[in-house]
Amino acid sequence: MKNKPLSPLFNLDVFQREAKIKNGFFQKDILSVDQFGKDDLDYIFARAEEMAEMVNRWGACDLLKSYTLACVFYEPSTRTSSSFIAAMERLGGKVIPITEGIQYSSVSKGESLIDSMLTLEQYCDLIVLRHPEIGSSAQAAKYAHVPIINAGDGAGEHPTQALLDLFTIQKELGRIDGLKVAMVGDLRYGRTVHSLTKLLAQYDVSLRFVSPDTLRLPLDLMNELIDRGIKVRETSKVADVIENADVLYVTRIQKERFSDLVQYDEIKDYFEITTELMTQAKQKMIVMHPLPRVGEIQYNVDKDPRAAYFRQVQNGMFIRMALLAAVLGQA
Repeated sequence: MKNKPLSPLFNLDVFQREAKIKNGFFQKDILSVDQFGKDDLDYIFARAEEMAEMVNRWGACDLLKSYTLACVFYEPSTRTSSSFIAAMERLGGKVIPITEGIQYSSVSKGESLIDSMLTLEQYCDLIVLRHPEIGSSAQAAKYAHVPIINAGDGAGEHPTQALLDLFTIQKELGRIDGLKVAMVGDLRYGRTVHSLTKLLAQYDVSLRFVSPDTLRLPLDLMNELIDRGIKVRETSKVADVIENADVLYVTRIQKERFSDLVQYDEIKDYFEITTELMTQAKQKMIVMHPLPRVGEIQYNVDKDPRAAYFRQVQNGMFIRMALLAAVLGQA
């Protein structure tokens, strides 16, 4: 990671604490799950638990009251943008939300991503960026002088989603090692799947990938898992994995990633998790989904205590609170 020059308005007291900060995230970009080893995950998860306790007791605090976050989304988002905004405001910070109508901003005049970042950093201490191009956050981070957090770069990665997903698994089931995790849906373009798979590969897990043939996990990622000795299996039917799965991680078929809408229409209803299907699942297991869902999980399944996807949403705020505090030197 680069050492970024200080803003003229940089808090000197915080800077003087840098040598004492042992979390490894102070003033660092968060671009990929490849940055996180097990010790890093344990640290962030412990801080997230503290954030959850703080919110449950007091609702908010002033930990980041002197900081401003720019939330910049070139793609539509409900959960991720709202989660980061809520996280910053729960910590007492301020937010510049650029999450709607970005097509009417200077982007419409031809302004480059780099110039947008160099402009926005004059107003804030940290930028959260979602962009449709793979590698866009890494590119922005090469030029920006404030930390960049990748909130999704096309079909590439979504590191904070993967962190909250793994945190949810640990919180719900009490462990990660020894679990059988089945990932269902769009495994080719699903950045949440790509990032979570990389994190799970650090543990003793078995992975099951369920998708139509055209949306299989990218070959390079599959080969990486095999090279690391992870037990993997591919199938096209949820019924093949539901009985033994500890985690059923369901994703939508992403219409926006298809250039051929005929192909999308052919497979958009390929999977559906129903109450009948759930009768075949273990009593102690969880169903997850990064959301939004577009029909792949029936609403009746929401009543099942094993449906963890809305608890997953709340965990996202706690994880992002922990990350914001760590990157800004307050955790």
